[in-house]
Amino acid sequence: MQFTHEHREIQKTLKRFIDDHINPHVDEWEAAEMFPAHEVFKGLGDLGLLGLTKPEAHGGAGLDYSYSVAMAETLGHIHCGGVPMAIGVQTDMATPALARFGSEELKAQFLAPAIRGETVGAIGVSEPGAGSDVANIKTYARKDGDDYVITGQKMWITNSLQADWICLLVNTSEGQSGAGNSNHKNKSLVMVPIRENGKTVKGFEVGKKIRKIGMHSSDTGLIYFDEVRVPQRYRIGQEGAGFIYQMQQFQEERLWCAASTLQSLNNCIDWTIEWAQERKLFGSTLADQQWVQFKLAELKTEVESLRALTYLSCERYVAGEDVTEWATMAKLKAGRLNRLVPDTCLQFWGGMGFTLENKVSRMYRDGRLASIGGGADEVMLGILTKIMGIAKRQPR
Repeated sequence: MQFTHEHREIQKTLKRFIDDHINPHVDEWEAAEMFPAHEVFKGLGDLGLLGLTKPEAHGGAGLDYSYSVAMAETLGHIHCGGVPMAIGVQTDMATPALARFGSEELKAQFLAPAIRGETVGAIGVSEPGAGSDVANIKTYARKDGDDYVITGQKMWITNSLQADWICLLVNTSEGQSGAGNSNHKNKSLVMVPIRENGKTVKGFEVGKKIRKIGMHSSDTGLIYFDEVRVPQRYRIGQEGAGFIYQMQQFQEERLWCAASTLQSLNNCIDWTIEWAQERKLFGSTLADQQWVQFKLAELKTEVESLRALTYLSCERYVAGEDVTEWATMAKLKAGRLNRLVPDTCLQFWGGMGFTLENKVSRMYRDGRLASIGGGADEVMLGILTKIMGIAKRQPR
């Protein structure tokens, strides 16, 4: 995959916005454990950056997925992980199924304002008892006339303390579900407004703000639905097809996760090289130690290998191929490198690496989520072993 002049111009525009409107405030937002999502998203929306791959009819640019990869990579210039993740939820996790399968009414009501940055979205899949085990969700939407009445809870939900709406995976029938059961036809994706005019809708409640070891500037919540009523026409696509839609949505989420790590990992290495060249040690500098040189060279090689895998996955996705295998490998590798690179670099910073203010230590904390969120490493390995024919697939 080769970035064109158009890709580069989008990256330049985004980097200017990051330098002017995000990075100067990152430390403040990290301390507050929240960033002003509506303000930041409106700025990105005004620049046309929240709908690069979305339909032109609803305000998007109608570009192919390589432009999302270019944007995700550029978000790595942000000096924390929480803000890029929140933006990625809006562009590549909560809206792909809506854009692809949603009715024109739904796209006008939810997608178009999200592209303009006028609303903040969230994706609601994980629950206290169903994180990586998506099939085991319990949140239920019963039918009452022309409405769904939704009851349940979702956990680890990014943007949920500020979101205006959530794309919610729910059970819409009494069909069987759970681990080891391949019948997922009881699940649907439903667009649920959760805040209107600054007030939460009836039946929706934030149980608590979840404090995390990293990703501090991103708000994460445990949220409850107690008989929240929405029209059945707010369902995305066919009833019972939600599990399939979400699995397709995961392809873009996992590609985004891989692409979003490339720049930040290289930044981590570059910051460490600069430090090593200045740090005096045993009559020379830390960078003069061959062990340090070799380790940093190995890390750079690993990051560029991830770039090649991610770009190849994107090429195939743009060509219309099912890239479940490739996106899964890229996500797995990104998670591993988000642990390896900051950890190795932090060691070279010594005591300075153990301070909260250090950018590498922030990456060490933030990057740990990459092996958990969006499907844990073990889930990625399980998917790959099934594709490879090593592990048995459940009968359909």
